[in-house]
Amino acid sequence: MSILIKNGRVITAVDDYYADVFIDGEQIAQIGKNLNVQADEVIDATDRLVLPGGIDPHTHMDMPFGGTNSADDFESGTIAAAFGGTTTIVDFAIQTKGESTMKGLDVWHEKAAGRATIDYGFHMIITDMPDERLPEMRRLADEGITSYKLFMAYPGVLYVDDGTLYRTFRQAGENTTRISMHAENGIVIDEIIKAAVKDGKVAPRWHAHTRPTRMEAEGVHRAIAIAEVAKVPLYIVHLSCSDALEEVKRGRARGVDVIAETCPQYLFLDQSYYDKEGFEGAKWVMTPALREEWNQDALWQGLQFRDLETIATDHCPFCFKEQKELGLDSFTKIPNGAPGVENRMSLVYNGGVVKGRIDLNRFVELTSTAAAKAFGMFPKKGTIAVGSDADIVIFDPERKETIGVNNPCTHHMKVDYSAYEGFEVQGFTETVLSRGRVIIRKNSLETKGGGQFIKRACTGELLR
Repeated sequence: MSILIKNGRVITAVDDYYADVFIDGEQIAQIGKNLNVQADEVIDATDRLVLPGGIDPHTHMDMPFGGTNSADDFESGTIAAAFGGTTTIVDFAIQTKGESTMKGLDVWHEKAAGRATIDYGFHMIITDMPDERLPEMRRLADEGITSYKLFMAYPGVLYVDDGTLYRTFRQAGENTTRISMHAENGIVIDEIIKAAVKDGKVAPRWHAHTRPTRMEAEGVHRAIAIAEVAKVPLYIVHLSCSDALEEVKRGRARGVDVIAETCPQYLFLDQSYYDKEGFEGAKWVMTPALREEWNQDALWQGLQFRDLETIATDHCPFCFKEQKELGLDSFTKIPNGAPGVENRMSLVYNGGVVKGRIDLNRFVELTSTAAAKAFGMFPKKGTIAVGSDADIVIFDPERKETIGVNNPCTHHMKVDYSAYEGFEVQGFTETVLSRGRVIIRKNSLETKGGGQFIKRACTGELLR
């Protein structure tokens, strides 16, 4: 199958030009003005942006948490991602404490295989790593799992101590792989939570009040210090506040190899959402929690000055009814997470490009290219170039939509609410190609399934 995309404005992280793009099979074969080629299909992209497919490096499909599983599996979640202009996700496989990471990888391969509509890779969540199992990390890298996530939060579940952090960091560095870090001081936070619950402070708003920004900043500081000594590239996930950002800036200023992501929820939502009537605030119980609104300006500045390198979603949806309501009697029992994989591209385009905070090239970098480079997928993914995968989004920069659970154009996630209900956005995904297959055409699903596992390269290597 060959496709010719004509008359579009091609945007990459560094380019901005008008050209035709010819796709032969799964890859981009030619780019040029007025291409004279025969194609099985011609798509007219006049007045549209032609973008690399979005890459969301932080999703949790079909993830167990708090006695339930996230509402989107790899089928519904990747379809929703595609509708929003994302053509690649990197999800998180989980190692069960005391068991092999390879067993955890097998479980996630089984969850995804044959169900995903877009391409996907995995990070590995490591919950323990004794010396005798360190060789597993090399085996994971050989399988294309070249990044590992560790937690300073959730004692007794996902938390690992500093000795495990250092041991794992050092091995990852020797393997030229990357560490992703959930950086919050979970030990102290648990003490704050205990005191709040003892005082009867159990409403959803106390989720935020028991997770102060200084505890995120302390975790980021400690993670950077350990990574600096262990000599490993570090990626801070879902950075939410100015306090934590300052620690990243200080680390980068002294030459530490640390980059960080933030998420749309921290750019567009704030702590006041927890004060909604009744139990409504539970919809936004996520970790880190939403912060005071003034942090948003600091995060946008971090994106502008490149102290923040990617925008991911941490998509981990739980239905308000039946799932979030598991915590009706206490915020400590509310499953942590919110939906967002479908809305990321339009939210960032509207809040970034339309509002004049970032230009088109930076928009592409933040939503696609930087993640491809950080996680061993570039230039196969993350750009429009001859030889790259034909993951392409045809994007209408003028179309406006109001995000909401009842708007069939904006909500295909399998969850009963929208975290961005009522947000009007300008800029909307129209047509999506994944490896040369049209999967979304004019906001309708055309192709289901066909997503492939991406065996990612090590840090600093190219993937072709």
